[in-house]
Amino acid sequence: MANFTYNAINADGLEFDGLITAPDVTAAIDLLRDRGLLAEKLEEVGESNGKSAASGAFKTIKPKSLQIFSRQFATMIEAGMNVVSALVVLEAQTNDPVLQGVITQLREDVEEGLLLSEAMTRHPKVFTRLYVAMVEAGEAAGVLDIVLDRVAIQIEKQEGIRRRVKGAMTYPTIVIIFATLVLCGLLLFIVPIFVKIFAQLNGQLPKLTQIVMDGSNLLRNDWFIIFPLFFGLIFGFMKGKKTEEGRKIWDQVRLKIPMKIGATVQKITIARFSRTFSTLVAAGVDIIKAIEITGQTSGNWVFEDAMNNVRQRVRDGSSIAEPLVENPVFPAMVSQMIRIGEETGELQKMLEKIADFYEDEVDAAVDALTSIIEPLMMIGVGAMVGVILIAMYLPMFKMLKLVSNQ
Repeated sequence: MANFTYNAINADGLEFDGLITAPDVTAAIDLLRDRGLLAEKLEEVGESNGKSAASGAFKTIKPKSLQIFSRQFATMIEAGMNVVSALVVLEAQTNDPVLQGVITQLREDVEEGLLLSEAMTRHPKVFTRLYVAMVEAGEAAGVLDIVLDRVAIQIEKQEGIRRRVKGAMTYPTIVIIFATLVLCGLLLFIVPIFVKIFAQLNGQLPKLTQIVMDGSNLLRNDWFIIFPLFFGLIFGFMKGKKTEEGRKIWDQVRLKIPMKIGATVQKITIARFSRTFSTLVAAGVDIIKAIEITGQTSGNWVFEDAMNNVRQRVRDGSSIAEPLVENPVFPAMVSQMIRIGEETGELQKMLEKIADFYEDEVDAAVDALTSIIEPLMMIGVGAMVGVILIAMYLPMFKMLKLVSNQ
């Protein structure tokens, strides 16, 4: 997308100046024409200028703030206020300065003649494709207040799952960091103390002790290689996940991780898939578009690929449930309930029931994972420290044996 400054006139001959975002000059002229303006001067400006640059800075809006914005917006629209008036009130009442800036730009764009959904597309860092599609459907059907309320519920549900998963991962993460620091401390500072003592054995160390000593020497002598390599691998892994091929591989691996971790990831994704799909169907979004958006917002490439197949099959005349039955990533219950929903005309309700069920399943799975991981972490830390201690004491027993023989 590029930014263009324009000078244009309307049907009454009045002049307007401003900034517009469009893929190219032709699209910018068409967009101005849709607003009832005839471009007299149009110049492209850099990405660092104007509204697009400003919207690019809005990257830290909290989901909670967006949820409150959606809920308040819905309430005011339901009360009979028009979009511009509601945005004016929200602009004055919002405590988040970043969100306030976005609302200001939304109001200005709507006042210039854009639809609310069109104005939101200028802020992709704030309003996801799911959000924009629902607002677009709400505007078309005249139920913007209901749709905005559903958006707020959607954000609340997704954040609830994210908080539960994040909370469950906090303890293992802290333990892993602590264990790594303890291991490095032992190898760097404690193990070397025993080097002079073990020198009396003329290098005839027990195998376990020799391994620990080699590890200590490697870490002490080549730390400037090991530590950058360690953090480089982490950085490379994180960057690799963001590539298309890396995301495909990682998302497939995540679903196969043992100890019920893969099963939990699957349940989280199905809960998100069902909630998103039901919200889009309830908002009146075209079913093909709803399937496409659901796949793109599922958060997992495997499900996204499955939904692309569903979209193609539905376009060819198939039911939604049929390709789901054939795909093993979807449990039988999900495909059967969707089939029933299609046959009875209650697809939205069935999807909501699936979402409610799997959100409860996620809670249970996260609790079960926490109860499994916590003792395993403690055992792992204890085993690590115990191995090093045993490795250090084995030569001492050998020294005592030598002394007693003398």
